[in-house]
Amino acid sequence: MDTFRNMRNDKLAKAMINKLATRNMEGFYVQTKEEAKELALSLIPEGSSVGWGGSMTVKATGLLDALIEGNYKELNRDAAKTPEEKDRISKECFFADYFLTSCNAITEDGIMVNIDGNGNRVAAIVYGPSHVIVITGMNKVVRTEEDALSRARNEAAPINAQRFGLSTPCSTTGECANCLSPETVCCQFLTTRYSKHKGRIKVILVNEDLGF
Repeated sequence: MDTFRNMRNDKLAKAMINKLATRNMEGFYVQTKEEAKELALSLIPEGSSVGWGGSMTVKATGLLDALIEGNYKELNRDAAKTPEEKDRISKECFFADYFLTSCNAITEDGIMVNIDGNGNRVAAIVYGPSHVIVITGMNKVVRTEEDALSRARNEAAPINAQRFGLSTPCSTTGECANCLSPETVCCQFLTTRYSKHKGRIKVILVNEDLGF
């Protein structure tokens, strides 16, 4: 069964790379998270400033550890000792050479959907960093934009709310309640359908189940 799924993913990813190109975004496809890490490192020159959001996908590749151990100026919020320092680093990411993230969902024709609480992640995707590298598992590929929003709200958001230990309805029930809870992670919704600056956004598709 995995063989046939891999065949399907290989063909789908090839088509998606072509669709991303029509949206001024550059697409890549690799088989493993280890290959994704090596590809991302090849795209980031040594000495570059690099920031990232709270992506479990990016973390799973080992890329963050490689950047911290390598010759890069990493903007690492997790190393902050105070909330004020964390906020400062988050804002410095807008001036980074590279910003790393995943997406909550991506359609077969290359539209990405992201939901954010604080908004720093989606803001950096939209504007600021010179380059944005998106790493996403093929498990996040859906058919339509409506499917992408549904996945983001009904799968990714409840899991992230549970991961952060938030007191939201979805954290209790596992499904979106369209809440207005003070702790909601669904504050900002971003649909990325085109990159104004050609090649600024690079999307690495990985033939693995990664993230939520």
